[in-house]
Amino acid sequence: MLERKDVMPVAFLKKERFTGSLKGMRYRMEMAKEGEEARLKVTIWPEPYSFDATKEEDKHWEFFPFSEEGICGGVQWLNEQYEAGRELWQSRCRRMG
Repeated sequence: MLERKDVMPVAFLKKERFTGSLKGMRYRMEMAKEGEEARLKVTIWPEPYSFDATKEEDKHWEFFPFSEEGICGGVQWLNEQYEAGRELWQSRCRRMG
């Protein structure tokens, strides 16, 4: 499972996207602006393809406050999504091995 320490700090996310993977589930965290409000967008999709090479219908996302608390919420959501789709993610991981 992911922990908070596995993800970059807010200062990094202001400038760059952060991507990673967890046993077949890929994810991306990024700042998303809605007017003047900055939010944290967390997206997941199945391996093996990159974000840009994955069909939109295979991506799922959630928004969180753009703050330390939002990052913690994003990590929790990622873990929940992994657990909920464990069979899908693990089947993708086995194909890659």
